[in-house]
Amino acid sequence: MSTRATTVLPATLERGSSLGRDAWHRLKKNRLALFGGATLIALSLLCVVGPWFSAYSYEEQNLANAFAPPGAAHWLGTDQLGRDLLVRILYGGRISIGVGLCATFVALTIGVVYGAIAGYLGGKTDAAMMRLVDIMYALPFTIFVILLMVFLGRNIVLLFLAIGAVEWLTMARIVRSQIMALKKMEFIEAARALGFSNTRIIFRHLLPNAMGPIIVYTTLTIPGVMLLEAFLSFLGLGVQPPMSSWGTLIKDGAEKMEEYWWLLIFPGGVFSLTLFSLNFLGDGLRDALDVRSAKD
Repeated sequence: MSTRATTVLPATLERGSSLGRDAWHRLKKNRLALFGGATLIALSLLCVVGPWFSAYSYEEQNLANAFAPPGAAHWLGTDQLGRDLLVRILYGGRISIGVGLCATFVALTIGVVYGAIAGYLGGKTDAAMMRLVDIMYALPFTIFVILLMVFLGRNIVLLFLAIGAVEWLTMARIVRSQIMALKKMEFIEAARALGFSNTRIIFRHLLPNAMGPIIVYTTLTIPGVMLLEAFLSFLGLGVQPPMSSWGTLIKDGAEKMEEYWWLLIFPGGVFSLTLFSLNFLGDGLRDALDVRSAKD
């Protein structure tokens, strides 16, 4: 009795799919998320390369042309010192987006490491670490940042660190909850049985499997950081003249909005568009990375 080998044609084989491919497939269906991502890329590129092609400098003053309305010479008008508003908005975008990204990176680094250690070790260590988080939550964030700025000085790098130092708390809680759920899984028990160190288990096995919520919350942290920077700049504690951020431009425009509307409308509009785009992208990533919402 002979046996026949069963052959499967390559065309009939089902192609496997990864979590990243599935997430991208779902993200492409979300038009608001795609709009948000495309808008952010376009605004970032415009802020980076735009000032290079302008005939004006962000600090170039022309008092004879102060408060010029939008026109052919100055598309978005000028401010009280005759400086081109378009260039200052683009340059301010570098500061605001830079603060958002750098401060979020600081918050991400502290929060992820802190939350992962607390969640994995558990017990008294976790209780002590999270009580510290609760205490810091009770402190007024804005006052804490203001105190840091007063004692450390008004420096753009210190602004990154000061904002990042108060924005990591929620990230730590999110990472802790994810780690506490994942550390009970079979693959972590297998890693312990193989004698892997706690450090390797945390950074090589647990955190990669918790990247979905981390990525989503990171995209939602950036607009919060940008709002905090704008608020500090509105109070005069952010970037200092002649440098500008969107917060300082909105502050200047708010003081003269009744007579010179363009000083507030244009910076506020660009800032709002950026925040909306970040939130659209964050919501889209949340839905795309949630495996429970996967659809064929």
